[in-house]
Amino acid sequence: MRIVIQRVNEASVTIDGKLHSAVGKGFMVLVGVATGDVEDDARWLAQKTSTLRVFDDENGVMNRSIIDADGEVLAVSQFTLNASTRKGNRPSYIHAAGHDVAVPLYELYCSELERLTGKEVKRGVFGADMQVSLINDGPVTIIIDSRLKE
Repeated sequence: MRIVIQRVNEASVTIDGKLHSAVGKGFMVLVGVATGDVEDDARWLAQKTSTLRVFDDENGVMNRSIIDADGEVLAVSQFTLNASTRKGNRPSYIHAAGHDVAVPLYELYCSELERLTGKEVKRGVFGADMQVSLINDGPVTIIIDSRLKE
């Protein structure tokens, strides 16, 4: 699994012109599930997300986690994170997991993150045409791939 975490002042998902979910200060997380990913990947990424120290402390040093900062999380599934661009100019999504694997692992990531943070994780809708808006704070953008954990 691969995630892109953006520290935000606010973020939202709109579907068919209607606001679906929104958060204030916290994380906007794009979640990509690849073939071969397993539950341990989702749990490991949720743990990393909950403890990642990218919020400023009283000295202006990035030393606080999403929990310490009392931040919110919006997580959106995004199969394009697994795009291969090695050949040609059209990305290949052959490595992206199918719906039957991706949905349960995305949901596990979100529910595990809720357990760890004690807060609801706002979500997009898997497979929907979503418009995502955000104000990146910093900007701070971190990419984490569970296949690189060792």
